[in-house]
Amino acid sequence: MSPAPDHRKNYPMADWLGIIARLSGSGVPCALVTVAETRGSVPREAGAKMVVTEGAADGTIGGGQLEYEALHAAREMLAGNVTAQLRRFGLGPSLGQCCGGAAQVLFERISDPAEGWLTAVTQCSEQGQPTVLVTAIGGPAGGKLVVSGDVVTGALADPRRQAEAVAVARAMLEAGDAGVHLEEGEDGRVLLFEPIRPDGLNVVLFGAGHVGKALVGVLGELPCRVTWIDSRAEQFPRDVPSNVTVECSEMPQHAVERAPSGAAFLVMTHSHALDLTLCEKILRRSDFSYFGLIGSATKRAKFTRRFKARGLPDDVIERMICPIGLPGLSGKHPGEIAVAVAAQLLMVRAKQGQRDADVPDSGRPIVALRH
Repeated sequence: MSPAPDHRKNYPMADWLGIIARLSGSGVPCALVTVAETRGSVPREAGAKMVVTEGAADGTIGGGQLEYEALHAAREMLAGNVTAQLRRFGLGPSLGQCCGGAAQVLFERISDPAEGWLTAVTQCSEQGQPTVLVTAIGGPAGGKLVVSGDVVTGALADPRRQAEAVAVARAMLEAGDAGVHLEEGEDGRVLLFEPIRPDGLNVVLFGAGHVGKALVGVLGELPCRVTWIDSRAEQFPRDVPSNVTVECSEMPQHAVERAPSGAAFLVMTHSHALDLTLCEKILRRSDFSYFGLIGSATKRAKFTRRFKARGLPDDVIERMICPIGLPGLSGKHPGEIAVAVAAQLLMVRAKQGQRDADVPDSGRPIVALRH
């Protein structure tokens, strides 16, 4: 039997929590599908999720036959008595896919969305606090833990394994380990460690004109958080993506001060004078990951002269990207600019991730599970 029609979209990491909460409020049973481990070439990374109901699904684990089989398995779980199951899928001829890799996928029926671990993860996510979600799979010794700093929520059925799991989770938090890990014991029991961190890309977008609207449409499908600011309330559309927060403000420069460290700034307001004010405030911060100003090379030259006259060093001014967008994509249609800017932001994030991965080991002890 074919699965029911689906209405899927990609969503930022923590949005699956909101989806489960909304389904719970409506009394709709759901299953959480998580890519727990990958080997070789696969369509999605470990940690990718779908929330599946009898008639719909949010998120994606890569599409194709793998996703078709996963949807079918999730709905079988909803119709049966199994609460958690780990299944391996080979992405070869048996699935009609040519990736050649393999994926282990965790299926969980969410029986009580108000239970402690979901509440704890949601609270940590809302507070921007990194956590590690630990799931015990197989046998009677199940359970879940949420480890965040010194706080542990939930419990595993096996106290010895719980102590070891907490130690591993804390080592991951200390090391900034963002990778999903599956630990398989000789007894057949498995622990899944999932770091759940605030989305790595915080975008502060000034301007709700044509390009701003187009860019929000693109960023709404990416794993990021967007603060969208303009003084003109009528410029904002009625509906915005779930990862976008709208701010109508007569003093948008205050948003520069409030932005988190490592934020990406985009300035594209209706006023050159306001652009200049915002740009100077952004440049005087030294902790942004990206700063783009919409405009031509001529606009950049004029702004540069102003900044130098106000004492900003050349190396600071050089960090301003203007014109914005990936070089070589020079179309002037709002949609083309939006794609070029989003691609540039993704490249910045990828380079940052590579720099983090290249940081040498600081000598922190690595805690291993005993099996």
